[in-house]
Amino acid sequence: MKIILDAMGGDLAPEAPVMGAIEAAKAYGTEITLVGRGEAILEVLRQRGIENLPAGVEIAHADDVVDMHDDPARVIHQRKNSSMVIGLKMLSDGQGDAFVSAGSTGALLTGATLLVKRVKGIRRAAMAPSMPNKKGGKTVIVDCGANAECTPEFLLQFGIVGSAYAKKVLGVENPRVGLLNIGTEDSKGGQLQKDAYALLKQAGEEGLLNFTGNVEARGVPLGEVDVVVCDGFSGNVLIKSIEGTAMFMGSMLKRIFKKNALTKVGYLLCSSGVKEMMKMMDYREIGGTQFLGIKKPVIKAHGSSDALAFRNAVKQAMDAARGDFTEQLAEDLAKMKEMAQ
Repeated sequence: MKIILDAMGGDLAPEAPVMGAIEAAKAYGTEITLVGRGEAILEVLRQRGIENLPAGVEIAHADDVVDMHDDPARVIHQRKNSSMVIGLKMLSDGQGDAFVSAGSTGALLTGATLLVKRVKGIRRAAMAPSMPNKKGGKTVIVDCGANAECTPEFLLQFGIVGSAYAKKVLGVENPRVGLLNIGTEDSKGGQLQKDAYALLKQAGEEGLLNFTGNVEARGVPLGEVDVVVCDGFSGNVLIKSIEGTAMFMGSMLKRIFKKNALTKVGYLLCSSGVKEMMKMMDYREIGGTQFLGIKKPVIKAHGSSDALAFRNAVKQAMDAARGDFTEQLAEDLAKMKEMAQ
């Protein structure tokens, strides 16, 4: 398996993606192609005392870099020699099994859509992070920011792609799909939620997915559903609220344990459990977010990703490539088309 990694994308590039790739190659035994300015990549290695590229790691030179302020719609034409565009073309041409980048979300989505292409029948690709939940599993949130404005039909497709992803990649046998709303009653929400509810309910009755109804935001980390369907604006607010709450709880725990000598002793007794909890909520441990609906796995890593985050993003890309759900998705889309006729 070969993972293509944008070595110039992200706030900490090229050091973070390069060192994350080195760690991933050693830990997971995968081949990795670092796309970017060759001399800058080699300089990172020299600074770390690494004279030669490790086995399984290679460089594909790219002169240019996509800037966070670049217009996503023009990147493919104006930044043809950028690490992001060249990496996506390599993926499209079959030179790798998945692509990872921490660069501009808009540019990456546009590039993935135009170069790697959407699965036939998919109208919009969606960002779908998998968040850990109270029940020990993961909850897929579709969409978390790629599509701020949606139609009911978009949300129906998000439910279908999210369900297929949960089945094939996360191994959930019969994923519970819920629609994010302000209440669990079917009469809740605006017109978008009401119309989407009707479509998802019909899809559930047709056996296309396991729709369980509306789910409130607090039910997401509790694991009430396996897939949460929402527009990109609401999904982005949801996921960042969960991340912020986790950071707040972590800082509060540290403050409590440092209160006095007795609490410090208490920390020593339960430190392993606290560390495990904080690790579970650390975005760096998740790795990144896959664009669902694209023909091949494209992973968007967090802009501030460090080496650990890139290492885990590579692992996520490997899992996505192994659990290729394109065939499952195509079958579900065909059934949805029949349902609409």
